[in-house]
Order: sequence, then C-alpha cells, then structure tokens
Amino acid sequence: MKAFAKINLALFITNRLPNGYHTLETVFAPINWFDELEVQASDRLELTCSNPDIPTDETNLCWKAAQALQRYTGTKDGAKIHLEKHIPVGAGLGGGSSDAALTLRALNSFWQLDLPDSVLHELGVSIGADVPYFLMQSELVYATGIGDNLTDLQVAFPATLVTAYPNVPISTAWAYKNLKLNFPRRAPDLKALTLNLCASHDLEILRKFENDFEPTVFAAYPAVKKLKEILYFDCRSDFALMSGSGSAVFGVFEHLSRAQDVARQLSSDYAVSLTPPFFSPKTAQDKAD
Repeated sequence: MKAFAKINLALFITNRLPNGYHTLETVFAPINWFDELEVQASDRLELTCSNPDIPTDETNLCWKAAQALQRYTGTKDGAKIHLEKHIPVGAGLGGGSSDAALTLRALNSFWQLDLPDSVLHELGVSIGADVPYFLMQSELVYATGIGDNLTDLQVAFPATLVTAYPNVPISTAWAYKNLKLNFPRRAPDLKALTLNLCASHDLEILRKFENDFEPTVFAAYPAVKKLKEILYFDCRSDFALMSGSGSAVFGVFEHLSRAQDVARQLSSDYAVSLTPPFFSPKTAQDKAD
C-alpha cells in the first residue's frame, strides 16, 4: 500500500498554548510522492525499513501506531512490517505521519479489528498531529487547532504541483523553537480562499497564501530560499512556497507541460515529485491495489 505525502498550501501559526504546542491554520494537499508499506503475518511485531538511517524500534511512528492498536484492542497478533522509504525525511512533507496512518489502516484490516474511523482518528492524534489528515485520504483539507481539527473541503487542487527537496533535513522542533512571532495572530480566511481558488481556477488567489516558517528557515538554511527563488524566477512558477516546517518547496503551474519540463530540469539536482491537477490519494491507492 502507498503512503502519500502532503504539502501545506498555506501555514499560519496563530498562538502558543501553555503546554508548548502551537495552534495553526493550514490547508493540506496530497502530492504524488509516497512510501510503500508491506505487511506480512508474524507471531510478533517486526519492522524493517529500506533507509538504514530511520530507526525501526519503538521510536518509529509505524511501530507506535501498531502498539496503539494492540493496546486499544488487546490483540496479541503480530505483523512483519516493511517500509520502503521514498519521501525525504525532514522535508515538511509528513512522511512519518503518513506511514503511521497507513499502518493504522493496514493493521486494522490485517488483524480484522474493524475499528471505526473515529477510533483510528483518536489513536492517530495520540501519535502525531498530522496523522488524522492522512487517515482521511482526502484531497484538500482545512485544519485548525494543532492541526487535528479537520474539514474536508471536498475539492481537489486545480493546477499541477512540482515539489522538490533541497537535500536539507530540518527538525520541526527546531523550527517551532526558533519562530519569532507575536501571539495571538489572525490568519486570512484560508477555507474561503481555497474554495474560491478551486471554483475559479484563479491562481492569483495563492498570493494571499504564506508560510510563517519561511523567514526562520530561510535565514538558517539559504539552500531552501534558493530553491524557492529557482522555482519562481528560473522555472517561472505561478506560485511557490515552502511546505510545513521545511525544507521541501513546491511550485504551482497552470500548464501541465510546463510543469513536466520543470520537473525534468530540477531532477538533476533535487529529488522531485510531480502531482497532476485534481490528484486524489484514494484513487491513486485504488489503482495501485
């Protein structure tokens, strides 16, 4: 099964909570960049990964997802899980959270637990703030709170996305720690703006979309800023923005042929993904199945 990555079409950090978490407003969009998960029968829980730098113990989000299911249901079943890793780590693309969400869905079926989506959502929140979004397998989703209050906008992004990774991993914890913002803050009406964008296909609306992490990341990691400038000025994207807490940057292109040319051009220096208009992770997974 495929665990698809995401980008944040916009990301505004609105407040800092007493427990240290931050509230935010964002719009998640799926992209055609995915890890692959394989599950086989086993008498115990096992996890392997194609990337030797990724831990395969209790600190791995896939392992945490499997254990969360075991604790909730009391099942003693095991599974041998293999993760073929393609989504870059530390890129702001939610790869680990997507892997965890897919583990929850896969083992819920594999172990014949038949847990409802509401329970999987509850377990997902306990693993990571982005996990509930990936459980939805939806197109554009508006998120508030710590990222776990989700509204499926029931629309898909109308233009082509080219997402590139500048070979710079960035810690989300570092990014939050180094934010220099005055709280509380108000975000623009991202929900209304996104719905208007999808109805009108007017890419100029994206000019109102920002990512509050960009100034912090650009100051410390000039390679990320350079990639955004390449997408804007060299590749002539209609819009470009860093995703999440970095470091991946996506460019928006009205014309698919232009985006394909840009993806080929960037692939000599960066890991790159191209996502066609109206991309649906559920449809893509169904085709894979």
